[in-house]
Amino acid sequence: MTMAFETVIRDQVKVTPEAAQQLLQLVAAEDDITGVRIFIHGGGCGGMNYGVTFVEQPNEIDCVLEQGDLKLYVDPVALSFLDGLEVDFQTEGLNRSLVFRNAFQSVGGAGTCGTCGAAGGGGGGCA
Repeated sequence: MTMAFETVIRDQVKVTPEAAQQLLQLVAAEDDITGVRIFIHGGGCGGMNYGVTFVEQPNEIDCVLEQGDLKLYVDPVALSFLDGLEVDFQTEGLNRSLVFRNAFQSVGGAGTCGTCGAAGGGGGGCA
């Protein structure tokens, strides 16, 4: 069975060199992993939550966003919400994490709660 992948050439999702290096190391450490999926799901007052997971076999409808050697897979619906996203990697003390910036730019959202100012996308609700 031949799978038809849509390769998105536009820079809809940008990955900083630090984040790309970390993601490439994680992908290389796992057997049978071809890339990383960026996904979104409903998230309460701060808007949508987003995250990443490993991909063994991309879905037929996935958009493939190539950032150097790193392959990011996103379904077309999620991609419409992620236009303008920047994925970064930060270290603060002992904490190391991926950081998503401007995730709601394409839909006019701020990615924060209008009541408490909590950042959206990371989970949790109003404090």
